[in-house]
Order: sequence, then C-alpha cells, then structure tokens
Amino acid sequence: MAASSTSPYLVSPCLPKRQSTTLLHHRYHTQLRCAPSPCDSSCGRLSRFKCFAGQTEFFTRLGRLIQEKAKSDVEKLFSGFSKTRGNLAVIDELLLYWNLADTDRVLDELEEALLVSDFGPRITIKIVENLREDILAGKLKSGSEIKDALKKNVLDLLTRKGSKTELQCTIWFIHYRKPAVILFVGVNGGGKTTSLGKLANRLKKEGAKILMAAGDTFRAAASDQLEIWAERTGCEIVVAEKEKAKASSVLLQAVKRGKEKGFDIVLCDTSGRLHTNYSLMEELVACKKVVGKVVPGSPNEILLVLDGTTGLNMLPQAKEFNEVVGVTGLILTKLDGSARGGCVVSVVDELGIPVKFVGVGEGLDDLQPFDAEAFVDAIFS
Repeated sequence: MAASSTSPYLVSPCLPKRQSTTLLHHRYHTQLRCAPSPCDSSCGRLSRFKCFAGQTEFFTRLGRLIQEKAKSDVEKLFSGFSKTRGNLAVIDELLLYWNLADTDRVLDELEEALLVSDFGPRITIKIVENLREDILAGKLKSGSEIKDALKKNVLDLLTRKGSKTELQCTIWFIHYRKPAVILFVGVNGGGKTTSLGKLANRLKKEGAKILMAAGDTFRAAASDQLEIWAERTGCEIVVAEKEKAKASSVLLQAVKRGKEKGFDIVLCDTSGRLHTNYSLMEELVACKKVVGKVVPGSPNEILLVLDGTTGLNMLPQAKEFNEVVGVTGLILTKLDGSARGGCVVSVVDELGIPVKFVGVGEGLDDLQPFDAEAFVDAIFS
C-alpha cells in the first residue's frame, strides 16, 4: 500500500514473514512497526459487534465463560500470595486454642506476624487495638470470630480508600473521545514494560484495539523488549526512529496515530527514573502535558508500577511520583516471589491510591485485576 503524495507519512508494504510498517514523520522521526495481527478491515471490525441475541444459547455460554474467567483470576491470585499466606499461617495456630486469659500473648504474636508480612507499624497497631477492644467488650468470643474480625479490618482498610480498582477507560469515553491513554511510570526495574505488555494482552482479549508507545528512550533494550511484547500480543507499536529521542515526541506521535487510526487505547511506556531525580521527574510532566494536547482530558490513567519485593520501601517512591504527576492507580509486581504482601494494605492506606493490578507470576495472564476481597481470602486462608 503506497502513501498519498500529500501525506506526511511514508508507509512501506507489509512483509509476509513479519508484518512491518515503517512510519517516518518529517519532524519527530518516529517509526511504527506492526506485529502480526488479524485483518483490520472495516468489515472485520464490525464483526466484533455482531449481535448474537438470536442464538438462544449465546448468553448461557457467555455467562459460563465469565464465571470460568473470574474463577481462574481468583485462583491465580490465591496461588500468587502463597508466601505471604505461609507467613500468616501462624495466626490459625494462635487462634485455634485461644482463650480470654491468653489475649495479650496471642495479640502480641499476631502483631509480629503482621509486621513480618510488611503490613507496617501504623496499620498493624490499628488492627490489633481494634481486635483488643472488641475482645474486651465481649464482641469476639472465639478464635474463628477473631479471625473473621481480622479479615474484616483489613478489607475495610482496602475498600475505604482504594475502592476504584477498575480502569477509567469507560465505554463512553472510548466511543466518543478515543483513544484512551494510559501512562506507565516508575523506577528502574519495577516491571513497567512487562506490565504494559501483559495489560495489552488482557485488554486485547476483551476486544480493544491497542497501540503501544515505546516512550522509554533511555534504556537501550526497552524498545526491543516492547516490540517483542507487541509481537506476542498482536498489537501495533510506535518507537523512536533515532537514538536519544525525546520521550514526549514519541508519545505525541503515538497518540496522534491512535486518534487518526481509531485505536481504542494507547499504552505509553516511559523511562525508569529515581523519584529523587528532579529533572527526570519533570520529564514525566512534559509527557503528561503532550498527550493531553492531542486528546483533551488524557492521560486517563497514570499507573505507577511498584516492585512488591521492596515492601514498605516503595512508599517514598509512590509519594513522590504522586506529587509530581498525580498517580491514579498502582500495579504491584513480583508479589508471587515475596512474603511481603501486607505492603498492599499499607500503600492503599497511606496514599489513598487504589491498587488496580497485581503481578503474581511470569506468565502472560499473570497480571491480575486487584480484588480486595479475594486478596484478603488469599493471604488469610
């Protein structure tokens, strides 16, 4: 397919082995590569919205699929927190033969178990004192009642300040003002690029047309890594044509293309940076502003990716990123390899920012939507 003589882009034909389209822009010199994907003709797009209401078993099958998917998500979440659950297993032993005379000793040991799992001193003291008051008031009269109250305390902490766990890419916004734009931020090594790829996979399976933007122009292998994710998920990607390109220029070009070509969501990667580096943090502000010029109101989400193995050490990072760019949601990664799952509760309580996804494994489907009730069941089961 040849480009129009008046177009500022030059588009090369797709190659049979690895479909690849080169997009050269006179000013920003960005390059677009398309990973193998199904035919995107207008007919193909319309077929996604074909009505099956006339088929009597359609809604029955759909309901069954939704139930199976929800069950699979909960099972992955449960297995992902096995190490934290192991740390907290001592609670069952403490409460098994609990009696009123042992209250102080049991609560002291329960406090220690929570601290080891990185619930944090303030949260731990709050939970333990709530339990102590209810026990002395005669509201809790057995070990099982104490455990139920413990779970309720943790669930209340999670839902009171972090209830908006769904992505703010509503059907209304996508239909009238697409593309929705999601910006990924965080320190080096937290798992931003991997989380972006896994989220792209999840959103594409839900029927969204996804464009990736390789805005990490600092790390040499970042674009290559994201291109691999584009191939794995069948998504298109915009990368910088030249070395040391500005991240904001790559994101600008990607969002423009997303708007022109009717993409539903643009997922924007950014360079990892220490939260203490003022100049690099200001670069994030530029990235945020530039996408808002193309699509007013964007980015719809600014997701901060945090390494779950750092536990409570992630709090200073999260506070700084939130002050600079206004974080709307958190992705906590590598929690399957950590016994410090209690940090989830501390982060939500300290910052009031909801956890939207948790990484509980290395697989393509192991980025799970955060469900507070399922999380509490997973760590205290």
